[in-house]
This record gives sequence, structure tokens and C-alpha cells, in this order.
Amino acid sequence: MPEIAEVETVRRTLKKQILHKRIKDVKIYYEKMIESDIKTFKNDLIGDEFIDIKRRGKWLIFELNKHYLLSHLRMEGKFFLKNSSDEVVKHEHVIITFNDDTDLRYHDTRKFGRMNLIKKEDLEKTECILKQGLEPGDKNLTPEYLLNKFKNKKLPIKTVLLDQTIISGLGNIYVNEVLFYAKVNPFKKASLVTKEECLAIIKGADEIIKEAIEMGGTTIKSYTSSLGVTGRFQQKLKVHKREGEPCLKCGAKIANQKIGGRSTYFCPICQK
Repeated sequence: MPEIAEVETVRRTLKKQILHKRIKDVKIYYEKMIESDIKTFKNDLIGDEFIDIKRRGKWLIFELNKHYLLSHLRMEGKFFLKNSSDEVVKHEHVIITFNDDTDLRYHDTRKFGRMNLIKKEDLEKTECILKQGLEPGDKNLTPEYLLNKFKNKKLPIKTVLLDQTIISGLGNIYVNEVLFYAKVNPFKKASLVTKEECLAIIKGADEIIKEAIEMGGTTIKSYTSSLGVTGRFQQKLKVHKREGEPCLKCGAKIANQKIGGRSTYFCPICQK
């Protein structure tokens, strides 16, 4: 599943390739993916251009002159840049054609991805944006902020850190890595996490996400930016997908257990 580093990689790559290209056609092959009125969605895109691409958490925000196109990749969404003459293949659900006869194609085998076209003045009032928590690296992401968010949470810290209303952009891979960095057991109740552990979580999230972005994200199973960029951060993973392998710090075997239905990799010694 694309997480914050992968979505940021897609954003940066697309910015170099599709800005200021006039949109001349829009084709939609799976209408449930579009949260806006289909006719309005097409009409407002055609004739306009992308002037910037921003990001909030895992949401890509394509800026047009009067609107924002919001796109969430969910589990397996990918963007492809192709020539308009190329055959439309299975799972290409949204195709935006530019005036130079190139396409931005959205490909999603599981059809979980979502797009929504909104007026610019409505961005901060849109629920999916409004409910985003602070991102790693935000100066307001402090131990006090996390302690306040954790204080009544009886769920495991692993589950709580996946809540996008608390820290935005972290998914399963990076939460596993951040908890290992912070030496916090993933089963520990969030309400019992200490101030010192919160500080370590904040520092770990910042450092890990920065390095992951520099390396183009993590390529595991289905994720690739699909734009000529392949992530390399999987080479740096300390626990994720390393079940049974020795911990790089203490040598104990990395464990894998389900928490809230998500595979959770951790060191039973370093994260007691």
C-alpha cells in the first residue's frame, strides 16, 4: 500500500511531467471511483491544466486554475504516463488526455482508489483533508500532542499510529519501522506510552520518512511509482518483512504477529 513516502515520490515525479499541459479529454471506465458528479467532473477538467501538485498525508492534490483534484491511491492505485495511442489495458479506470496526445492513466486492480474534484475555496472544508493529523516533521508534532491523543486510547499503539487523524501518512510499513526505532512494543496500550517514548516515535517518524522519500519510497509487492521511479528504501527496513531473520541490533529473531488484522513485525528483545 502506498504510504507517505511513496505518495510523495509520485507527487514529485508527476510535477516534472504533467504541469501546464492542457486537458482535452477525460474518460472514466469505473464511475464509483469518482466521488464528484461525473458530468461536472469531466466538464471542469477539460480545457484546464494542472498548475501544481500538492500532498496532504496520503492524498495527492492536483491544483488546477479553479479546482483541486483529490486522489487517494488506497491499496494498489498507480499512475501511468502513456501515449494516447497506446491500448487501454485492464484496470485503467480513469484516463486524462492532454493536448500533446499523452495520457495520465490511473490504474487500480482492486478499485479502492478515489478521486474528487472540488472548488479551491472548499479544500480545507473537505472532510478527507479536514480530518488529517499532523505529518512527520511538523513542528507541532510534539510529545504533548501525542500524549493528549493517546491518553484515552486502550488500543495497541500499533493500531493507534495507523489512525490518520493523529499522524497523517504513516501506514503499516513505516509504523512497524518507527516502533522498532522507538523501542516500543507494538502491543503496548497507547494510553501507557510515555513522554520519552512519544519523543522517540516523533524522531523516528521524521528520520525514517525523510530517508524513505530520498530513496523513492519502499517497493514491496505491488507498489511502484509506475513513473520510471523504483523505491529503494526496502533495503533499509529493520523489521518489516524480516520475520525469522536476526535483529540488526541484538540478533534475536524478528517476530510477526497480527494486530488489528495487520502484519506486525518487531523484535521481542529490543521492543519488550
